[in-house]
Amino acid sequence: MIPVCRLQDLPEGASVRIDTTPPIAVFHADGELFAVDDTCTHQDASLSDGWLEGASVECPLHAASFDLRTGMPLCLPARRALRTHQVTVDDGMVVVRVAADVCQVAEEGSAA
Repeated sequence: MIPVCRLQDLPEGASVRIDTTPPIAVFHADGELFAVDDTCTHQDASLSDGWLEGASVECPLHAASFDLRTGMPLCLPARRALRTHQVTVDDGMVVVRVAADVCQVAEEGSAA
């Protein structure tokens, strides 16, 4: 599990990138918290720099959109889904439980 930031530091409509391998983006969107692999499956672009609309994110490079709840692409040019990760809030701290086969933290602890 990776501590990300205090919930109060991630307002609605904001995102934060976790420097893991691969990177993970955490979004506060549509009244919920979501975590997905940060790199667009179409081409190498950071989704944490993308645009949120409801529970979806649009890639800033070629406008591929993904459902943050499922990771599924909503339109071309993306064809592959993003990996999703579990997000919880523990005593006011946003915490990501990374899919078991996914990543290593780039630096000890967390990045925000």
